[in-house]
Amino acid sequence: MNLAKKTLAKQNRAARRERLTQGLALAALLLMGGMAIAGPSGVFAWSDASKALAEREARIAKLQDQRADLRQRVDALDPDNADPDMVVEMMRRNLNVVHPDEVILPKPDAPAR
Repeated sequence: MNLAKKTLAKQNRAARRERLTQGLALAALLLMGGMAIAGPSGVFAWSDASKALAEREARIAKLQDQRADLRQRVDALDPDNADPDMVVEMMRRNLNVVHPDEVILPKPDAPAR
């Protein structure tokens, strides 16, 4: 009888240990599943990352256009082959140079609010 109780107690401990192991395994699987869906690199974050990528690509395209415009202006001001229109525009803007027959109209002041 005593042997039967020991055997039964041993089986109960083994069953409890197995349930605990299965419970921990289930918890780990649920945690990994939750991270796969809502984690920093999960399904929900994927759409945010693709939106951020699209915004950055749009900004890169805009900056490349600005760079191309600046490159064109720099090429137009090349001392060996300067564009006369660009030189006149820059001179008028930076040095406030005008022809004697030109009339300058001042900008009206901004209205007070």
